[in-house]
Amino acid sequence: MTDPKQFTDVIYEIRDRAAWIIINRPKVYNAFRARTLDELIQAFQLAANDRNVASIVLTGAGEKAFCTGGDQSAHEGQYDGRGVVGLPIDEIQGLIRDVPKPVIARVNGFAIGGGNVLATLCDMTIAADHAQFGQVGPKVGSVDAGWGTAFLARHVGDKKAREIWYLNERYTAEQAREMGLVNKVVPMAQLDAAVKDWTDKLAQRSPTAIALAKRSFNADSDNIRGISNFALHAVKLFYDTAESKEGVAAFNEKRDPDFHKFAR
Repeated sequence: MTDPKQFTDVIYEIRDRAAWIIINRPKVYNAFRARTLDELIQAFQLAANDRNVASIVLTGAGEKAFCTGGDQSAHEGQYDGRGVVGLPIDEIQGLIRDVPKPVIARVNGFAIGGGNVLATLCDMTIAADHAQFGQVGPKVGSVDAGWGTAFLARHVGDKKAREIWYLNERYTAEQAREMGLVNKVVPMAQLDAAVKDWTDKLAQRSPTAIALAKRSFNADSDNIRGISNFALHAVKLFYDTAESKEGVAAFNEKRDPDFHKFAR
């Protein structure tokens, strides 16, 4: 049986009837490595199987970042030897959708790259007013082709999704709310109270009705799961190229990447 007290990268807490799952790597802006994803999966499974849990809150430790995606230093080391395909990214993404309970993204800072994808996958999102959203993939030789692209377009529209992925700009919490990525924006000091207001309300709702509603919402976009699974393997081939490695090296060396030589 999973013991969350043994987690190193994730904090698992029960607050009233809400399970709080906190990515606990603030020194690297809550970027995930292989162990982080393993612990996130275990935490979501615990929450899914706990009949006393009515909702789940996903967030990051501290006030600087929700999650900034994959740890680029771990990427360079092939994520502890498991490689990109060995990472259970698709599993945690699927769990957020499949768990029969509402998942609230409590965005307390940067939601960038894979972190933005996780927030997008959550059922609802509350953001602190200093939070920032965006994708950086093409700047570092990476892409989340599936949930990160096609599902994002379901939220913000095709043109806006392409802008987000092609230009790699950052968007404020209010801009994210206006484009449909965020439900509510509040000052950081009010973030926990706003989340609690929602989790308290969800604790009073019919769990079966909520589960059926969630499955109904998801049914319309479940085809993206296949796209995402296929894309994960295609991206693995891309990550083995000199082009992708140039992006990672430039990021770690704090310089601009030279992608010109890879022009097609």
